Amino acid sequence: MATTAVRRRRMRDPALAITALVIAGLLAFFVLYPLGALLARVFVVGGEPSIAPLLEVLAQPNHRAAFFNSLLLATLVGVIGTALGFLFAFTAARAGLSAGWVRFLDIATLLPLISPPFTTSISLIFSFGPRGLITHDLLGLKGVTIYGLSGTLAAETLTYFPIAYLTLRPVLSAMGNTLDEMAMSLGSRRLHLFRTVTLPLAVPGLANAFLLLFACSLADFATPLILAGNRFPVLPTEAYLQITGLFDLQGGAVLSFVLLVPALVVYVAQRYWVGRRQYVTVTGKSGSAGSSKGVSPAARILLVGACLLVALFVLYLYALLIFASLVQAFGANHTWTLDHYRVIFTEGQKAIGDTLIIALIGMPLGGLYGVLVGYIVARGRFAGRQVLEMAAMVNYALPGTIVGIAYLIAFNDPPVALTGTALIIIACYVFRYSPTGIRATIAQLHQIDRSLEEASESLGAKGGTTFRRVVLPLIMPAFFAGLGVVFIRSMTAISATIFLVSIDWTLITVRILENMTELALGPAAAFSVFVIIVVMIVTAAVNALLRRLRTGQEMPVAGMGGG
Repeated sequence: MATTAVRRRRMRDPALAITALVIAGLLAFFVLYPLGALLARVFVVGGEPSIAPLLEVLAQPNHRAAFFNSLLLATLVGVIGTALGFLFAFTAARAGLSAGWVRFLDIATLLPLISPPFTTSISLIFSFGPRGLITHDLLGLKGVTIYGLSGTLAAETLTYFPIAYLTLRPVLSAMGNTLDEMAMSLGSRRLHLFRTVTLPLAVPGLANAFLLLFACSLADFATPLILAGNRFPVLPTEAYLQITGLFDLQGGAVLSFVLLVPALVVYVAQRYWVGRRQYVTVTGKSGSAGSSKGVSPAARILLVGACLLVALFVLYLYALLIFASLVQAFGANHTWTLDHYRVIFTEGQKAIGDTLIIALIGMPLGGLYGVLVGYIVARGRFAGRQVLEMAAMVNYALPGTIVGIAYLIAFNDPPVALTGTALIIIACYVFRYSPTGIRATIAQLHQIDRSLEEASESLGAKGGTTFRRVVLPLIMPAFFAGLGVVFIRSMTAISATIFLVSIDWTLITVRILENMTELALGPAAAFSVFVIIVVMIVTAAVNALLRRLRTGQEMPVAGMGGG
């Protein structure tokens, strides 16, 4: 009876109701309104509904080619990246590696997640471009080009396969070794065991990883802009060029809508796969968690060797980036210099300052917003709760190009002319990347017994006091995870915010892209190194603070891919 009374009182808690209303208003203004403005620009002509703009754009062969190219690239990245991520995850979970080796794999795979999305593109150009270290200097090849499908595919795969690794490693680790030992005791061979037991149990994780990588590639704007060019046009770059080159806002909106369709299909499919992941591998019964019989010694050597080659190549790309930032002109003059760093700290000082200000403001706002929305969704009991949750996830599911163009259309003209201000850039980051904190908060609240809150409220504490004194300390890891991801993406993302920058407020990633288009590769490399160092320092500081304040386990704050 007392518990029921407490729950009824919580449903009537004015603080919870007001918070839910405020968040619903913010979501309506910063998520649903821009998306509605985008759809209106696509389907309304002269105040009348019309599909003429859509048909006109789809009638152009280059736009149709860009659409199919986007699907082809995303599919290839999904397949190859998932296979590579599975290789790393299987090796880390089942090959009996020491903690040091697993840590090495973690470092090599996390580097692409904390750097700008086109960092890999820069290093690949340094390695395999016309004056590349490998193609020109080492192999003596001339006329070699990395631009087109192959270069873009290689860059995106190396950038996004760590997401598959992080997705699949917990799945494989949770399987333990009991099933393996049972099957082998009945005479099953390791290859047959892998094919009939391990792989089927990993199918939901593999599908989820593929869909994640497919969505990341579909949303990637910067890598195709640098490496694909006219050889392999894709929808995000076509939409960007439609707006910035032809000043055709409606054409850009139509192209982004075309991109919206497969993005939403992937989002729905991903939620379906995640929802049906009911392959039980953790039963609570004692069993071996080791991996002594996971693979044969020969297979172990092959797995470790393959992972080592990929990991060393990734580290090589980042070492090359550092080298290029410290020489006069990579490929032509390798005289040591700090000129590129002088450039970024003088000519690029404003971009650095603006980016840090926006990231440092957006970080706590994103963390707090994620915790509040997660708490309302997990603990609230009101009509429309699931709608609120879906609205909070929309910007995360959409490609950054769509979000950026939607914000440009919605906030470019009075009465809400916010484009080019710090406010709209911060809002874009908060509402696009906070869902990581939301999901982390919901997951942690599902592990916390409601009786703790009910006991506090039964003693007369109001909902706000209970949240601040009881709930928040328990979900502090989710708070730090949310603010960490928002900071990382604020430092590295570009797809959405490139449409929102101005003379007053600009970003480091935009300056890197400008340097790339101007072939100023040294400053671009120096900017990238600076971003990586800052992100690593802040991530380490956040994790150190969490270790001091946490009441549960530490939660890493490395951000996911996606522009």
